[in-house]
Order: sequence, then structure tokens, then C-alpha cells
Amino acid sequence: MTCSPSSRRAVLKAGGALAALSLAPLAARADVWPSKPIRWIVAYPAGGGSDFLARQLAPQLGKQLGQTLVIDNRPGAAGIIGTDMAAKAAPDGYTILTGDNGAMVFNGAMYKKLPYDPKDFTPVGFMARFPLILAVNPASGFTSAKQLLDELKKSPGKYSYASPGIGSPHHMAMELVKDRTGTFVVHVPYRGTALALQDVIGGQVPMMVLDTAAGLPQIRTGKVKALAVMSKRRIPSLPDVPTLDEVGRAYGLQGFEVTAWQGLFVPKGTPTDLVSHLSAEVNRALLTPEVKARLEDFGLEVLPSDGPALGMFIQRETQFWHTLIRDRKLSAE
Repeated sequence: MTCSPSSRRAVLKAGGALAALSLAPLAARADVWPSKPIRWIVAYPAGGGSDFLARQLAPQLGKQLGQTLVIDNRPGAAGIIGTDMAAKAAPDGYTILTGDNGAMVFNGAMYKKLPYDPKDFTPVGFMARFPLILAVNPASGFTSAKQLLDELKKSPGKYSYASPGIGSPHHMAMELVKDRTGTFVVHVPYRGTALALQDVIGGQVPMMVLDTAAGLPQIRTGKVKALAVMSKRRIPSLPDVPTLDEVGRAYGLQGFEVTAWQGLFVPKGTPTDLVSHLSAEVNRALLTPEVKARLEDFGLEVLPSDGPALGMFIQRETQFWHTLIRDRKLSAE
């Protein structure tokens, strides 16, 4: 069937009217959102690094959006409980989630079945990351990373390391060290950083990987000794502590970098205009001088970005870590 020019004009005019009508709610929604408090799910306990980041950012972000952001701590099962809750929330812009390496990358390979899929979320953007530190009890006798690595290679299975839990970035970082160096160190997982750190300070376990939030206060008071940082560059809070790349090139650790990163996510299906608006406001909040200063003083590296950048990063991370987890036959079950 063909249409006359006048008919085509009528169809185009009608189509334009329909398009305008379909776009109108979008514009209206962007103007009114948010019209009620936003729930911010943190899948970890109150008082930890993830909780600290959310609680430092929430007041500034709420001020910018003109609404209250309510932090909802839902810890348990390596972040699975809270993450699953966020995945099942309505995609209307009123539920946001702090997601990290564990929830968005490691869990998919560490567990045979997850109640959620990382693809159930739309990334909003990075927020920050915690540099990781290889640390020991000062009484262990280890004074440098080189000395420690030499001893680990010489004595497979003699030493153990603590972690906040199976599948944590701290656990994965040490497993990557073991993989690259060909060493065998026994993993002793705990239920959280505080318990693991307590036993390292007490001498029950000689070493662990610490994030800056938990580690810096203990390093500054001499309760634990930092041997190396796991960033590509030295960190401002520990300028005299070398990177693993600096000391470990002879051990296969060149280019080594592992961090505990934190991003913001919303349930898949959340309107794209709201995601873009939220992303811009999160970046603005992160770069507010007083917020940025508090986060950096806590040992965080602020990382403003957008959703697509975070999504591409997760794809690369997933490919790398899932291969390592399979090759080393690691499992949380």
C-alpha cells in the first residue's frame, strides 16, 4: 500500500505528536524526581568502610537533590543479602546500592548459584576505592616485602594470612600474590576485618591484607607494620611504603594492582534520565571540597566517573578474576 503526500504528512504529524507525548512524562519525571526519600542499601555492617563512604556522601547528595537519603545496612553472606534486596527493588530511582568487587565481580565465580545477577543492575558510576596494604605483626620479624616473599618461597605452607572473609578483595589480592609468586600461604578467613585484625595484632596470624580505612590507624600506632601497598603508585598516606611492583618484579609482581573499589548502582530498568541525573549529582558531591577531604583522610581515593565507564571496568574485572578463581579452584561453598 502507498500513501499520498498529504497522507504521509498527516502520519508524520501524528507521529510527532505521539513522540512529544511520550517524551513529556520523561521531562516531567526528571523535574519532580526525587519527590520522596531515597533508600541507599549498603550490604555491609554499620561502621565499616562501605558504610562510612555512604554516610559521608549522603548528606551532601541529599542537599543537592532536595531529599533525604536513608542508609539501610543489610549485611550478611558476603554482601549477597543486601545486593539481592536491591536487585528486587522497583526501578524507580528510589533505591540505590553501594556495589563493590565482591558483589559485582567475585561472587559470580565464588558461588555456584546467586539469587541475583550483576546484570540486574545499571551502573551509576564509581565513587571511591580503598588502596590495599600488605601488613604484618611487628613481632613476626619481617621488616620488608622482599624478606617476606623470600621466606614464603622458601617455606611453602609454613605461614598463614588472615582476611575479612572468603571472596573479599583482601582475600583475592593475596591469592593473586600467591598465584604470581608461586607461593603457598594458608588462608584463615574471619567474619569481618575487625576480628582478623585483632588476631594479627595479637600474633595468632602473622600477616594480612588491609584496606586503608582499617589499616592506617593501626599502622600509625605501630600495632601492625606495612610492608607494601598494592596500588600502582605509592599512596600519600604512606609515602615511605613501596608498592609491590617496586619490590616484587623479581617475583612476577610487575604491574601489580588490586584495590577495594566502591560504585553506585540502581536496579536495571531505572529510567536513563534519572540515572544520568544521579550520576552527575554523585560526581558533584564527591568533588565537594569538605566531602573529598573527609574521604581522603579516611584513606579513600575519590573516583568520579559515569555509568558506562564503570560498566566497562566491571566487564574487564570479571574476565580477569573469574579466570583466576577458576584456575585456583577457589570457592565460598
